[in-house]
Amino acid sequence: MKIVADANIPFVKDCFSSLGEVEVVPGREITSNVIADADVLLVRSITQVGSELLAESSVRFVGTATIGLDHVDTNFLSKNNIGFASAPGSNANSAAEYVLVALLSVAKKHKIQLEGKSIGIVGVGNVGSKVEKKAKALGMVPVLNDPPLQRQTGDAKYLPLEELFGCDFITLHTPLTFEGVDKTFHLADERFFKSLKAGSVFINTSRGVVADTIALKESIQSGRLGAVVLDVWENEPNIDIELLRVVDLSTPHIAGYSLDGKVAGMIMIYKAVCAYFGLEAKYDVADFLHEPDVGELKVDPDSGPEQDIIHQTVQQVYVINRDDFNTREIAMVPEAERAKFFDDLRKNYPVRREFHNTKVVLDGPCESLAAKLGGIGFRV
Repeated sequence: MKIVADANIPFVKDCFSSLGEVEVVPGREITSNVIADADVLLVRSITQVGSELLAESSVRFVGTATIGLDHVDTNFLSKNNIGFASAPGSNANSAAEYVLVALLSVAKKHKIQLEGKSIGIVGVGNVGSKVEKKAKALGMVPVLNDPPLQRQTGDAKYLPLEELFGCDFITLHTPLTFEGVDKTFHLADERFFKSLKAGSVFINTSRGVVADTIALKESIQSGRLGAVVLDVWENEPNIDIELLRVVDLSTPHIAGYSLDGKVAGMIMIYKAVCAYFGLEAKYDVADFLHEPDVGELKVDPDSGPEQDIIHQTVQQVYVINRDDFNTREIAMVPEAERAKFFDDLRKNYPVRREFHNTKVVLDGPCESLAAKLGGIGFRV
């Protein structure tokens, strides 16, 4: 069996070599010629999988180590009897932790007290539901919008989008869809941004084209938005440099890039390939996750305000400002090299572990702080 895999899937060769010959290729270099004689294709979000790529190939199974499906033509796969698996939920906690760290970072920069502030969550699936729980742990007030879930459940907690416009923060966690009643392409358009509460904070970790770049830039430049956090961009990897310069936090589509999430996604599609071909799965997540660099942290509950302590604690596990600094370097390189620089930031992304790998030991009793640290994911 020949397996062609995106080089950005960690341990993919080590894992899948138990099933056959593995050829590792950068995602943007996976072409019809590369996969012509492959049996299995393993991708991440930057490879477009459809008739143009697969029509002349021998591929019998496609796996994407991602939660999103907008890069895969699943109808084509089904019609051509090509097996398929994705990794729903695999990096959801990683993305939710990213949002939480971004909230704390923006709050520190702009001197915002998060407790009691409202946060509009657009899309309450695997990621959005985790953001809701973590935001609640910090004392924030989540306001939810998810039309498909509202229709499915009839639950009144899912509100119309307009009900979120008065929130202090708004964060996008939708899939990318281009048509239909739930179309999300340019969901955040000129009308959207003009409707938001003045001084609100906008966060997007879904897909770049869910937000209209021109409308977003105008909203920032007019001073209507209080702060902006972007992990995803229109036209990746050729991102808008003017937008890059004016956002508060910029990162190169890595919100879900914890090692835990990447390995979980890889194992999900590994087990799916094994099941499809009737093979025995020899590996699990634990076979590829080493001990975290930060296994334990000691925290003094009397060292300052709770929010500051929580911010300092998460900074010891994930320094989001370092990702921001590295992303801004894109503006410093020649224009012809910027796309590669963006891709290289993702390809060479340093190991980031999720909070549950770290135990926090409080030097003294503080039920409130313990509850908040536990609520965002630490073992306390």
